[in-house]
Amino acid sequence: MIQTISKLMTFDDFLEWKPENGRYELHNGVIVEMQTTGKHEEVVDFLQTELILETRRLQLPYRFPKNALVKAPEQEKGYLPDVLAVNRDALALEPLWAKSSTITKGSSIPLAIEVVSTNWRDDYAHKMSDYEAFGIPEYWIVDYLGLGGSRYIGSPKQPTLSICQLVDGEYQVKLFRGDERIESVVFPEFTLTAAQIFNGG
Repeated sequence: MIQTISKLMTFDDFLEWKPENGRYELHNGVIVEMQTTGKHEEVVDFLQTELILETRRLQLPYRFPKNALVKAPEQEKGYLPDVLAVNRDALALEPLWAKSSTITKGSSIPLAIEVVSTNWRDDYAHKMSDYEAFGIPEYWIVDYLGLGGSRYIGSPKQPTLSICQLVDGEYQVKLFRGDERIESVVFPEFTLTAAQIFNGG
């Protein structure tokens, strides 16, 4: 669920305004408060925990900040992905990281994940397009309720995990459902099924 706050803002103004408590994004200069459900939080927590364990097991150079913003290039947009993997070695080159935990370079982000709620159009259309333009190699859309449009998840609608992988500057999308084991380039040995993710473990 999202709630829009009616006030146009630049991204710099948004960083100054953003309170410490609460989850907010900037969509084309409009502040949007992100409100989640309990199930949404369960799925996010499960995914983040499993990815941290996999990162440690494989000794990958990733961190998973919970409140880091992703600034869309050359636009008044800032997103707060539900799960974000950042390359810790790249953080020193991020100009807004130390002061405002903001990522401005797609090369710093191997993976972004959005867990779908009622704002599914943002996840499937706007964020997918922006993350693609940003150059994020992999983007997961976890639609555990099957809310997305049929053009994205098929018909009849059902819970679907879309994994978008950047190939020649464009996302190629693979859909996973039920007991299908997901396939990730960033985490190639990840053995979870779509259903395990949808159930939050």
